[in-house]
Amino acid sequence: MSTHSVGTHLVWDWNGTLFHDIDAVIEATNASFAELGLAPITLERYQELYCVPVPRFYERLLGRLPTDAEWEVMDATFHRHYWALAGRCGLAEGAAELLAARRAAGLTQSLCSLAPQDNLLPVVTSHGIMEHFVRVDGRTGPSNQGKAAQMARHLAALADVAADPGRIVVIGDALDDAVAAAHVGAHAVLYTGGSHSRASLESAGVPVVDSLAAAVAEAERIAAG
Repeated sequence: MSTHSVGTHLVWDWNGTLFHDIDAVIEATNASFAELGLAPITLERYQELYCVPVPRFYERLLGRLPTDAEWEVMDATFHRHYWALAGRCGLAEGAAELLAARRAAGLTQSLCSLAPQDNLLPVVTSHGIMEHFVRVDGRTGPSNQGKAAQMARHLAALADVAADPGRIVVIGDALDDAVAAAHVGAHAVLYTGGSHSRASLESAGVPVVDSLAAAVAEAERIAAG
């Protein structure tokens, strides 16, 4: 490994990236849609339309932004169904091995997610990977925001291990992960195993890969460049 890549810090996304939960997301989405009188959505349609902040996703479906009251119902309904289903989901292929290998090599990595902090910490712990991260941050504020501001706070708390944005790579499954990376001057690699189609991800203008192993390899390449 080059001297440049030794200093690469990875910031992992959780849902749809390390945590392979897209099937639960679709099932919870459709369960909440049914309660709200909306037609079900296919995986392909979801990946085509999904975006963050999430109210914009509903705008694409409804033709208008939901009101604050509607959003509160939609958000609560989705999360009620999702967390009932999340227990049957596992890590993405190769995730545990990749995380362990990087930690064993003395490389740093952290986790920054829009999943609620109180839900995120127990599920990360339950999969036996908490020790591989120097920091884990879930969402503590409103659920109708993107990740950019949270990413800035996350990295500010990691200034001792991730001071150089050029050596930081965000790995996620959503366009918002690329936006958050750009917001802090970091790089991004996007993974096709989650919420967006490949065509959608490619619109971000950053590398797009089909496996987490490829994501790590690409992250090392671009950070060393």
